[in-house]
Amino acid sequence: MKTDIILAGVGGQGILSIATIIGQAALSEGLYIKQAEVHGMSQRGGDVQSNLRISSDVIQSDLIPLGGADIIIAMEPMEALRYQPWLKADGWVITASTPFVNIPNYPDIEEIRSRLKRLPRVISIDIEALAKANMMPKAANMILLGAASDALGMDFDILRQAVRTIFAAKGEAVVEMNLKALQLGREHAVSE
Repeated sequence: MKTDIILAGVGGQGILSIATIIGQAALSEGLYIKQAEVHGMSQRGGDVQSNLRISSDVIQSDLIPLGGADIIIAMEPMEALRYQPWLKADGWVITASTPFVNIPNYPDIEEIRSRLKRLPRVISIDIEALAKANMMPKAANMILLGAASDALGMDFDILRQAVRTIFAAKGEAVVEMNLKALQLGREHAVSE
């Protein structure tokens, strides 16, 4: 078993929380993990990206080569497209559909969506609208993780337990909200 994942977004969106939960779940399954992170100016909406490699065998490098990613999980559509050169030909892109316009020359969103639609395996979800409609605006990243759960190939109960473990210190209400968000994302991805 080997899965290479690129997680991408803008500072403050929760990409590193997603990486932590996937990593916790992988460790719970007895798998090896390697992670490399690139932090932009997160307080100013800079690029945040993480390479996460999971394998049943020892992993030599923490960086994913061009064309080597099985999955791109992006909190923002332009970020999904930015890392598309790292995606395998049959890889998955799981992305939020709503742009986070934080630069004056943000590309045309319809062009971004058109380019993403040309890829063979894309799940695009309006996680912001789902989070607001379910009164969990701080759990949009967990909705996206839930949408990616099938592509990850991990046991969903182990992923749920990882969410419980990572958020336990924040109290049961936060744990339950994040578990609900995870389930909501999973259900929405199935209905796509």
